[in-house]
Amino acid sequence: MVSTILQQSDIEHEVLIENLQAAVDAQTDNKPSPKAHSYTKYNTWDTLQSWIASISSSNPNLISKQVIGNTYEGRPMIVLKLGKKSSSTKPAIFMDCGIHAREWISPAFCQWFVKEALSTYGSDSQMTSLLDQMDVFVLPVFNVDGYDYTHKSNRMWRKTRSGKSGSSCIGADPNRNFNAGWCTLGASSNPCSDTFCGYSPESEIEVKNVADFIRRNKSIIKAYLTIHSYSQLLLFPYSYTYELAADHSELLKVAEGASAALRSLYGTPYTSGPGASTIYPAAGGSDDWAYDLGVKYSYTFELRDTGRYGFFCCPSLRSSPHARRPCWPSSTSPPTCRRTSIKERNCQDPCQLSSSVPTPSPPNLSAISS
Repeated sequence: MVSTILQQSDIEHEVLIENLQAAVDAQTDNKPSPKAHSYTKYNTWDTLQSWIASISSSNPNLISKQVIGNTYEGRPMIVLKLGKKSSSTKPAIFMDCGIHAREWISPAFCQWFVKEALSTYGSDSQMTSLLDQMDVFVLPVFNVDGYDYTHKSNRMWRKTRSGKSGSSCIGADPNRNFNAGWCTLGASSNPCSDTFCGYSPESEIEVKNVADFIRRNKSIIKAYLTIHSYSQLLLFPYSYTYELAADHSELLKVAEGASAALRSLYGTPYTSGPGASTIYPAAGGSDDWAYDLGVKYSYTFELRDTGRYGFFCCPSLRSSPHARRPCWPSSTSPPTCRRTSIKERNCQDPCQLSSSVPTPSPPNLSAISS
């Protein structure tokens, strides 16, 4: 009906997803869970909790867990610590996934990273060196309440699930709730907006829990990585201002090196740059906050794709990071374009352009461990 109205009004348009409900259904796996944890599907929070409990006890010399606080609805926020046990304090990286509830590929990335780190330690020289010399704190799901809500009620929910007396609007955008240019550019003071900044900096308990953890460990955390989707970008401060960060040249050099490494593996293009000028202004973001706190190497990864499927990329995570085959369900064919005017990149199966959950190369230890 909408397409017909647009055609009658002579408005040029493209249908990117023929059946949105089918795309939603394709991402929801209602089959009985296998005994082994699946890294090739989008897992629910309940499944993730079981995985966290299991994997954190799988190798006590390399992994442990800790609860850094509870969410608004009372769910635990669990951080996994990866790294070879040491009698001395090691520098660390903090990485979070799932700050925005609907970005399912983000928690999938964190799960895959943990699996890869543990399974390749001792055989892969870079990963072994990383975990020998540093610790990696991984928060598999930041916005747990919102993530659970996307699986049970509203697939496109973005915010937290907090409430306030006198308002019918639910939640705030946790990535507008950090104390970094709070509630200025690219953030809304409207509680019903998807980019609502909250009622004050760190008003969202999830944000406060993460901020408190990073503050407590500020002396050892040398890099902060936050994983989002989509757009294939590698962003760094600032997003709350168009001014360049004091370490702009070095941040850009590191980002371009990481982007080149991703492109060399699968041909996947990633664009690097400051958040405000590369994608859009966004005050109150976690990477800007971490940078201003003193964590110089603060980055935001925007994973696949570039908009063809967006938050629905991909219907199924069917390929490993080392495979080049399509990751679409075997019962379906890769999508095609309805009209030739769609850009070629949007006519391809995005799963052929890169791994479903790319594992970045370990960072330059000499650069960030000092």
